[in-house]
Amino acid sequence: MPIITEKQENQKQVLTLNELSKRKVVEHNSLITSIAKMDKTPLKMFELAVSCINTEEPPKDNIIYLSKAELFTFFKVDDSNKHTRFKQAIELMQKQAFFQIKEVKDKGYEMTSIVPIPTVKWNSYNDDVMIRFNQDIMPYLIELKQNFTKYALSEIMELNSKYSIILYKWLSMNYNQYEHYSNKGGRRAEQVESYRNPSISVKELREITDTVNEYKHFPHFENWILKKPLEEINAHTSFNVSYEKIKKGRSIDSIVFHIEKKRKADDNSYKLEDQAYIEGKKAKEETEKDLYTESMQSPYTKLLSENMLLFPNDFMDIKTMAGLQKNVYPLYDELKALRGLNGVKDHLSYVSSKQETYSKRNITKYLKKAIEQYLPTVKRQDL
Repeated sequence: MPIITEKQENQKQVLTLNELSKRKVVEHNSLITSIAKMDKTPLKMFELAVSCINTEEPPKDNIIYLSKAELFTFFKVDDSNKHTRFKQAIELMQKQAFFQIKEVKDKGYEMTSIVPIPTVKWNSYNDDVMIRFNQDIMPYLIELKQNFTKYALSEIMELNSKYSIILYKWLSMNYNQYEHYSNKGGRRAEQVESYRNPSISVKELREITDTVNEYKHFPHFENWILKKPLEEINAHTSFNVSYEKIKKGRSIDSIVFHIEKKRKADDNSYKLEDQAYIEGKKAKEETEKDLYTESMQSPYTKLLSENMLLFPNDFMDIKTMAGLQKNVYPLYDELKALRGLNGVKDHLSYVSSKQETYSKRNITKYLKKAIEQYLPTVKRQDL
């Protein structure tokens, strides 16, 4: 029997790690928001198994194969006791692990409890580990035409808390929608921003983290469910996340998260590898440039400048000027049709006189709101 040297073993681990870094996990949003009745190890093992599913060609008999090398690399287990620990982890997963999935139905909601992986088979003479998924969990892993979330397996490899994993998946679900609607359209600007700054009630956060009866004292809850998990997420994933507490009366009612995406050259985020996303981003940039060019030729830009509502820095900002051309100037066209160009001038003169309420950082939003509030009045007067 050939002897495997330490160098060969290290090379094998590097190859396995490179393979794992390319894997993606795709899950239905109902599973993302379900209650994971399990601890960190079974949850991470489930995520690893899901990354092996090809949604284009679902596994026959719901079976996928892992290697022990993959498992040991994923969990960073390299001691002599690793086979015993692997066996214990499998037993723990099958004894305690299940998801409680809550889905809204016509007459209310429906709860389903599913043991995700009822069968695991391995032996002492080769590297294969057979995993058979419960048939009831498969629709949440392969029937993914809408309402699903996709993220890199490498994003959760370094997360060492069940709460970190659950919170990361929930944040990914929201941020993926932000990226989708930012590039494809179909939502109002404030709706799109709400995906990047998602809110969740403390009650719901307790439910999905399975802490309804734990950490009753809010500072303890905040420490273990928010602070520590976000420290891990910010350190080991492509997200930088902060949060604020929203009060209702004297108690904390909800949490608003603020998600920013790190942009690194070696970022493994699937969005940066997704050709459709790249093409969509290029198309959006080209559209913004065209809108910018149109805005600089518009008479409304000159009027805004004359009324001290636009400044040199604004003219240098492509997004600002493109936003005005797309969202504000068409409304000025409506006013011009009703009151002529002098009507637009009068409106901007009035807006300028009230600019103590104007936030320069949101000039497009401010001007859009002003004209949207004024136009109905003009139309009523004409009637």
